[in-house]
Amino acid sequence: MKPLLAAGLLAATVAHAAEPARDVASSAADREAVAVTVYNDDLALVKERRKLDLPAGLTRLSLREVAAQMRPETALLRAASGQPLQLIEQNFDFDLLTPQKLLEKYVGRQVTVIRPHPTTDAEKRETATVLAAGQGTVLRFADRIETGVPGRLAFDSVPANLRDRPTLSVLLDAAGGKQSVELSYLTSGLAWKADYVANLSADGKALDLNGWVTLTNRSGAGFDNTTLQLVAGTVNRVRQADSRVQFLAAPAAARAKVAEATQEALMDYHLYSFERPTSIADNQTKQLALLSASAVPVRREYLLAGNEYYYRERYGQIGQKLKPAVFLEFENKGGQLGKPLPAGIVRVYAKDSKGAAQFVGEDRIEHTAKNEKLKLRLGEAFDITAERKQTNYKRVADNLTESSWRIDLRNAKDEAVSVRVQEPMPGDWEMVQESQKHSKDSARIASWNVTVPPGDKTVLEYTVRVKW
Repeated sequence: MKPLLAAGLLAATVAHAAEPARDVASSAADREAVAVTVYNDDLALVKERRKLDLPAGLTRLSLREVAAQMRPETALLRAASGQPLQLIEQNFDFDLLTPQKLLEKYVGRQVTVIRPHPTTDAEKRETATVLAAGQGTVLRFADRIETGVPGRLAFDSVPANLRDRPTLSVLLDAAGGKQSVELSYLTSGLAWKADYVANLSADGKALDLNGWVTLTNRSGAGFDNTTLQLVAGTVNRVRQADSRVQFLAAPAAARAKVAEATQEALMDYHLYSFERPTSIADNQTKQLALLSASAVPVRREYLLAGNEYYYRERYGQIGQKLKPAVFLEFENKGGQLGKPLPAGIVRVYAKDSKGAAQFVGEDRIEHTAKNEKLKLRLGEAFDITAERKQTNYKRVADNLTESSWRIDLRNAKDEAVSVRVQEPMPGDWEMVQESQKHSKDSARIASWNVTVPPGDKTVLEYTVRVKW
């Protein structure tokens, strides 16, 4: 009996394999929920749930309107309700329907050429075989061969491997009936960046900071009513995607209020979640509110920086009317701050005498953890200038020099300013003499905080001995 039983099972298997698959198409209208997680590095994880009515047995399921830049090797389809699905094969069809593509698919096949009569409304129809459709169209008629397209072409049908939308085609074995399926995959074409707007108070001692996410979608698919999350940090692209991520969609009633993004730690990255669903159209750039903080204490700094090579040779006047750089400095802590800030550009505005906001500079920040200090370089000071001069130089030994310097700092403003003079020193150095006490920022840097009265100047002089 066992050989007979085995033969029967084999026959059933062969019959099942020979059974033709029924076609089921699913469009974006079948989506019940969509969640998109976008990374910094032109990468996104798309998770969607669709409601389907599947026949029992072999089914070729065409999941339309997926991202055109999908990485098909990362796609995973599973049953979210009902009986499990047995996946047999899957194909990603991204060869989209265009007149040229349709013509190329008909090489070796017949088309109908429709030509209007030159003087009447009548049309002449002829059958021709497409011989070539690359750099030009070549048609074989019954009695001749013509190049170019002499009229309108009519096609019998659209080839099965040519789609009007990007489509993931899955051959599966289903139990049949209505059920929900979940599809997840990685795709390129979705990217985000952070942009910040900082408005300085009238006295320049505080700022209001607003953060925005600029999201760009060039993936080839649109996503309506989507739960959006962003990951800040550099993810190793070799790692396999975790397709077990759960859907974060919630009923619309629970998401009615507008809120800024919330953030949480995700391994060594930071995950920003938007409570309110949003729609991301294909070929669209949109902005979403990321954070808002008011009355953040800020400090302005003027920095005059030197160079190591000043101390290696004999020089005269190094520079006249040197402009110190203008920096704004504040800490990412306290109040409405104290949260991880994703990398982006901070644009700073200050109010003029009429209260209108004017752009005063911008700078890029890197990913900034909470409690860290941010320093923005806005430009160069207009009313503060410096002159740097070497007043003495001598070579004490082959590898030892001593040089003296004078820096004149002038302030044309109506208020006193503090200028930080920062000098990188080569080799081993020792301050021999100075008109003002320096601080040693590091093994290679000496700096002075020099106060310059309004409408006046201050002179900094020092002598340093350098050995290398």
